[in-house]
Amino acid sequence: MRAVVRRDRQLICEEIGELEPAEGQVLVRTLACGICGSDLHALHHMERLVDLGRRGGSPDNGFDPAADTVFGHEFCAEILDHGPRSAKAMKAGTRVVSVPITLTTGGMEALGFSNRLPGGFAERMLLSEALILEVPNGLPTEMAALTEPFAVGLHAVAKARMDASSVALVVGCGPVGLAVIAALKVAGHGPVIACDYSPRRRAAAERLGADVVIDPANESPHDRWEGFGVPKSRAAQQMTRMMGATFGRPVVFECVGAPGVLQELIEAAPAGSQIIVAGVCMEADRIEPSIAVTKEIELTFVFGYTPEEFAATLHNVAEGRIDVSGLVTGRVGLEGVAAAFTALSDPEAHVKILVAPEL
Repeated sequence: MRAVVRRDRQLICEEIGELEPAEGQVLVRTLACGICGSDLHALHHMERLVDLGRRGGSPDNGFDPAADTVFGHEFCAEILDHGPRSAKAMKAGTRVVSVPITLTTGGMEALGFSNRLPGGFAERMLLSEALILEVPNGLPTEMAALTEPFAVGLHAVAKARMDASSVALVVGCGPVGLAVIAALKVAGHGPVIACDYSPRRRAAAERLGADVVIDPANESPHDRWEGFGVPKSRAAQQMTRMMGATFGRPVVFECVGAPGVLQELIEAAPAGSQIIVAGVCMEADRIEPSIAVTKEIELTFVFGYTPEEFAATLHNVAEGRIDVSGLVTGRVGLEGVAAAFTALSDPEAHVKILVAPEL
């Protein structure tokens, strides 16, 4: 079967071996698979990504970053066959999504970051029958494929300690920031301030329900806190409380993942803010803890999602509570994946590109 293989920091479309489902597995045909920001990082910096993961305690099942890898963990697929002694609760032809993990006799394989099993940039994959979810409500395949990235936003919001009057600021409106905005709005939170330098991303943030959308080249988003009733300094906050007034807890979602952004937010956010760090900075960064201490800033780092959050996201999308229509701005076959990686370096070119092996 055909697949796009990462080899020597290049993407090569070629034939790889066919797959045979083992006990508890299903063989599926990839219908659509999103290109994630982590894929872009991993193409050139896989060794660094794996080293940081291992130092952070992530299981890797002996993954070799120098060996062949087939990316792709944001997918929708169609069941083709079942492994031996399978429950066969879903018939062949059923469209499914899954958390990108396949259970094997040797442990867990993280699809898209495995040397043993291909991810969604291949014509076929092996999934665990126990982890697949049927695509409901006739949800279009392209929209179902966005379940995984939007589950990241749901998890980030679940980690935020927001109250009924909280004001949220989302910094960075790439795929992670957009997922956070969608999760905030589906949970009924607002106002939500979103900022990004890209007009295309700001427009996407507005479509997903951001109440205020700001170009930071023209205005600091932090100038809006007091307009929503959130005093910025500790002294002003204490005076507000002494006067018998209340205000919502300010929560900032850092969705950029670039050096220096976290320090900027520590300095600019209101005292007592919780900063949710959802952007993945791959480089060493520097913060000045004394400022965070003085302002009693709370830092919360988030990663991934739970299976329950993944399932909830699928149903939010299927039932129209999260409207992901219009976010797919490009579609490529396997031969077009390498060029799509290049195109995604320009935030004005695309929001999300899907790989459809049949194209």
